[in-house]
Amino acid sequence: MSDLINNLAANLIFIFERLNWLSVLDILLVTAIFFVLLLLIRGTQAMVILRGVILLIVLVGLLSSLEVLPAFSWLVRTTLPALLFAIPVIFAPEIRHALERLGRAGALRPNEGIAAQTTDTIGDIVSATVRLSSRQHGALIVLQRNDKLDEYVQTGVKLNANVTPELLLQVFYPNTPLHDGAVVIFGERLVAAACVMPLSASGVLTKSPDRQMGLRHRAALGISEVSDAVVVVVSEETGSISVVHSGRMIRRLDAERLENILRAFFRPPEHRGLWASLIRTLSSRNDESIEGY
Repeated sequence: MSDLINNLAANLIFIFERLNWLSVLDILLVTAIFFVLLLLIRGTQAMVILRGVILLIVLVGLLSSLEVLPAFSWLVRTTLPALLFAIPVIFAPEIRHALERLGRAGALRPNEGIAAQTTDTIGDIVSATVRLSSRQHGALIVLQRNDKLDEYVQTGVKLNANVTPELLLQVFYPNTPLHDGAVVIFGERLVAAACVMPLSASGVLTKSPDRQMGLRHRAALGISEVSDAVVVVVSEETGSISVVHSGRMIRRLDAERLENILRAFFRPPEHRGLWASLIRTLSSRNDESIEGY
């Protein structure tokens, strides 16, 4: 045991004796790259896949290092290039989302005009949501932010109308042509109704107590996982109001809490420095938490 400790200490001393400022800079750059990559995939299915890939690489590395397994070592060396080509295919959705977030980080300044316009309509949205809740009329309201939702707007009926409580109540009235699906709101305009949203496959709703929720809540989680939209959901069974963002859901809201949360998301952005804006944008998936309200 003492020989192992001595060898470890000797190796550490050997490494530190040869460190210079270029070596430190090299280590910091590699660390920064891994830090940004982990920020980009944190809270996504890619993190689970990444853990599995790392575990597989460690196991394969240990087994292939054994000289008593020459056939296995040959198999690993032969198939490794194919596995490297398969990684972009496996992580295609996550890579696309990461590049989109990097693009938003490059802008550094959010669209303040859109934020202000949406703030003007929050009162109408809250009023309609509370009335829908009291009547137990199901609703799915998607508030677009920086990410464009054009592909989902195309699946519905375009309205391009000013947002009013009466319009939202009429859209989600049971058994009307537009009630089944989501409405997309951008700024002061209700862009489209009866839009089809992607369903979440993250498994959040399989955990208690959310497992009893239906397609509206799965659709709300789904669109929040592929965009930075804020989604308001009214349960048809209970009338409960929920807000969803970045794959997170806060439930059983009243009018005051709902309005506070929406105004927090659409308040005018603070002016930050270059690096502060970049880090906040990259980590916005989890940091813009709605659990504190």
